[in-house]
Amino acid sequence: MLELLNYQFFVNALLAAVFSSITCGFIGTYIVSRRIVFISGGISHTSFGGVGIGYYLGIHPLLGAAIFSVLSAIGIEIFSHKSELREDSLIGMMWSFGMAVGIIFIFITPGYAANLMSYLFGSILTVSSSEILLMAGLALLIFLFFAFLFKEILFVAFDEDYARTQGIPTTIINYVLISLVALTIVINIRVVGIIMVISLLTIPQATANLFTKSFKRIIIYSVGFAFLASVSGLFISYKLNIPSGAAIIFDAIIIFLILKTVLYIHTRIKLKARLNKKNDE
Repeated sequence: MLELLNYQFFVNALLAAVFSSITCGFIGTYIVSRRIVFISGGISHTSFGGVGIGYYLGIHPLLGAAIFSVLSAIGIEIFSHKSELREDSLIGMMWSFGMAVGIIFIFITPGYAANLMSYLFGSILTVSSSEILLMAGLALLIFLFFAFLFKEILFVAFDEDYARTQGIPTTIINYVLISLVALTIVINIRVVGIIMVISLLTIPQATANLFTKSFKRIIIYSVGFAFLASVSGLFISYKLNIPSGAAIIFDAIIIFLILKTVLYIHTRIKLKARLNKKNDE
């Protein structure tokens, strides 16, 4: 396996796995704790509109997706609080609107969008050096934001009303966090694709939650489990010549199921031992 490190594309893929794990570990924990997984799913599919606009305008599709997703995320945040429209209905409309815009602009773009499938289903083996720099920058930004405002983020995630009574600027923090959610989704599209990016933001957190309820520890464990799934999926996809995004998500689910089964068996054994001890007494 070490000979693969001689190839720059594989080194880029490993670096992408590292930075993807960091961003998904932090942001995914916030998403799950705040219970906005559905919103995040809507943002991920809405980003397809930005990909299509990027192709049409001749700019990098990720740049178009980033701008489109951030504006959509902020729009969802604003309208869900200030309109009478139900949040799930609003998200559903934005979801469909983004996909429709993307399809229209890709259709009217001259030529053929050759790399379109990598945005839908991910291709970590084709991540470029410039995209690695973007992922590293976003990972650093998220880390610093959480490091300096961890207490405030914790309050907003679990009890926004209480946070507001403590003088915490919840509105500003919400807008920044939802923007970071959008950027994290967009930057990880290259890793697992629009279709499955939400899985990388939730499955490692579900696995971490098997071992701890602490917000901070869930972040740390999630980063580790996301990295394990990304690297193992990367090697499997390379060896079996299968889509890398699907391999990564498949491995993440397998890791969850294995650990869930081991913990269940361990709990049953401990319970049986206690019952036997009680009967002996």
